[in-house]
Amino acid sequence: MRQLLRSKIHNAYVTEANLAYIGSITIDEDLMDAVGLWEGERVLVVSNTSGARLETYVITGERGSGKIAMNGAAAHLIAESEQIIIMGFELTDKPIIPSVVLVDRHNKLDRYLSETPDTILSQKS
Repeated sequence: MRQLLRSKIHNAYVTEANLAYIGSITIDEDLMDAVGLWEGERVLVVSNTSGARLETYVITGERGSGKIAMNGAAAHLIAESEQIIIMGFELTDKPIIPSVVLVDRHNKLDRYLSETPDTILSQKS
C-alpha cells in the first residue's frame, strides 16, 4: 500500500486566521466538492508564502463563499492572505489520478489541472 495524492487545491488564499477556534482548516464546500475532500478528512497544507507545512482536518465552509480559514494553532503557522496548497491523500495499492484544481485570487475554481473520470463525466453532462 502507498499513500498517493488524491485531491489538490492549488494556489488558494487564506481568507481568515482564527486563533480562538479549536483547530482545523475551513474550506468552501464548492472547492471540497471539486476535488472530492470530505469533512473531517486529514489534509496537508503548504504555504507558498512562508514555506510552512502542517497537517490538519477539513471543516466544511459556506458554499460559494471562497472561504479558506486557518483555525486554532494552525493560524500561528499560516496567516491570513498567504497563498497555500491543500492536499488530500489516499492509501491504495493501485495508481490513481488525482483531482487537481487551480483557483483564482478569490478562491473560485479557475480550472482543473488534472481530471478524474468523475470530472470528465460531469463536464460532458
